Amino acid sequence: MKSRFVLLGFGLLIATGANAEGMEERLRTQLRSTTQQLQALQSQQAQASAAQLAAQNEAKAAQAQIKQLTAQLAKAQGIAEQLAGQQQSLHSQAQAQVAASVEQTGKFKKAYDDLLVMARGKEAERARLEAQLSERDTQVQQCSAKNQQMYGVAKQILTAYENIDVAEVMKIRQPFAGSARVKFDELAQGFGDDLYKTQFDAPQAARAH
Repeated sequence: MKSRFVLLGFGLLIATGANAEGMEERLRTQLRSTTQQLQALQSQQAQASAAQLAAQNEAKAAQAQIKQLTAQLAKAQGIAEQLAGQQQSLHSQAQAQVAASVEQTGKFKKAYDDLLVMARGKEAERARLEAQLSERDTQVQQCSAKNQQMYGVAKQILTAYENIDVAEVMKIRQPFAGSARVKFDELAQGFGDDLYKTQFDAPQAARAH
């Protein structure tokens, strides 16, 4: 009987020890699971912190870029306004130059027209003077021909004067020497006609020309 109680007590101890070992194992398993979850949470927290830090850095970089772009935009607007002012100034200068060029062209055209009228007048004057010169040349040639004729008549008169003798002169002075006087008068008339022909009439020559 006593042995039976001992065996029963020993069995209870074994059963209690087995239960304790099972509970410890479950606690260890639960502890490992909790530790793993904690590690996972810590890892996620670290990743979240890193992501937050990266996001903050990106936000700061974006703000810096926005600030830089804003400055560049303001600078570009200033340059655009400056270029617009320069363009307006150049446009005004171009308009002024065009107006001055048009005015200068008008002056040049007027000067050209005046010179053209003057040149035409000079050409007409030159043609008139050339015609007068040609007329003078013709008159000089005619006058030279008349001089040659007059020189010939003068030579004839001189020859006739050299050939006349005193007897013929005395005959002319005689009251009844009619034939000699007529001959002398005819000779003088012929010389007179020849001399008249050698006279040069400039207006008549101009009309004939």
